[in-house]
Amino acid sequence: MSKIAADTRAMLGDRRFLKKTVMIAIPVAIQGLLNTVVNLVDNLMIGSLGSTAIAAVGLANKVFFVFSLLVFGIVSGSGILAAQYFGNKDIKNIRKVLGLALTLAVISALAFLIPARVCPQHVMRIFTASESSIAVGSSYLLVACLTYPFIAVTNTYVAMLRAVNQVKVPVVISCVAIATNIIFNYILIFGKLGAPALGVQGAALATLIARMLECFLIICVVYVGKSPLACRLKDMFGYSGQFLKLFFITASPVIANEFVWGLGTTIYSMAYGRMGDDAVAAITIATTIQDLVTVLFQGLSAATAVILGNEMGAGKLKRAEKYAVYFFILQFIVTGIGAVICILLRWNIIGLYGDNIPLHVAENVSRCLIVFACYMPFKMFNYVNIVGVLRSGGDTRMCLFIDISGVWLIGIPMAFLGGLFLKQPIYIVYAMVLSEEIYKLIIGYWRYRQKKWLRNLAVG
Repeated sequence: MSKIAADTRAMLGDRRFLKKTVMIAIPVAIQGLLNTVVNLVDNLMIGSLGSTAIAAVGLANKVFFVFSLLVFGIVSGSGILAAQYFGNKDIKNIRKVLGLALTLAVISALAFLIPARVCPQHVMRIFTASESSIAVGSSYLLVACLTYPFIAVTNTYVAMLRAVNQVKVPVVISCVAIATNIIFNYILIFGKLGAPALGVQGAALATLIARMLECFLIICVVYVGKSPLACRLKDMFGYSGQFLKLFFITASPVIANEFVWGLGTTIYSMAYGRMGDDAVAAITIATTIQDLVTVLFQGLSAATAVILGNEMGAGKLKRAEKYAVYFFILQFIVTGIGAVICILLRWNIIGLYGDNIPLHVAENVSRCLIVFACYMPFKMFNYVNIVGVLRSGGDTRMCLFIDISGVWLIGIPMAFLGGLFLKQPIYIVYAMVLSEEIYKLIIGYWRYRQKKWLRNLAVG
């Protein structure tokens, strides 16, 4: 305990560390919060159409969830190298990382867009047997999938901007995009200002308009502001064998990690979808609300990856090791605050849905949030350790093992055991699924203590 107290005092007295952490973590957290708020507003507006609409859109968005995680894997793996190259002041290779990441992200977008456009009903049947949910979800997915290429480009540029410590502009652009999304949601879902009332298709169309604007603005800012990322197309391509080897050794486990982990967590939805529309509505609403808390850790893990990557890329391994301890202390503090917020404010947020959801659905949302709060110490340590600390030094294969084994060996069996065989209510099934976080904490902490993540990737 005395060492923890000493480390905490040292962290609080390290102004350089705190300033840099705040400069990166707060904008990222705000950006995540804004995205979560717009998801909440979407839910509230769609909620006025009934539980089936909430369930259908929630399940349709599982396609986006898997796609976004694949893109997150691409940009996270790329960001590891970009952050270390930036620490080493190697702008040329940062631009090549950008080019390769853009290529992979756009190809991934097309791979998800095509089946969603060609056969949306078949895609929806993967998640649910409810014909009403399939019909509503298909109409939403048909339009929503057009956002995928724009999201791929935007997310790649945002990740690269973070790697070079430019985090404020994406937040401003997100504010503009989110305001646009909310305004067009109101107009197109309910048929205001002379527009037709399109229901869930209106929500998808509003998202498409906002994502197109966001993509356009982020590219304009990169080139008008003369960011290190502003370059000619030929500067993004032309890779040496050594560069490609380092990129894929570092990034491919992250890409596989996020995709296979995302695929696994989507299989949870297959179990939830067969528990009925009310169960899906409850877990969809609970997940949206708990994301309001999780954004704090998105910011913290992003700051962890960038700051540790910069330090290791500059050859300052001892300082990186010290900062990793500081981030775990911050994670513990923020977890306590987040858990209290989640428990105290859950009914205030659930109450925003009013009479649009049945009382038993609202009660199950509340219980799911209590379960989430109980697991937060495990889940958020894993978030910062795996996404931030271990990945920052390129220990991505171990991260792949931890995440994939947790989901596929524990989470998925628990989802089907609890939901389909034991017929437990959704909050019990959710608690069973989250037990994977305990396993991941044990393995992840052991790996952190081995210090195999503590290395400079930018040399040579």
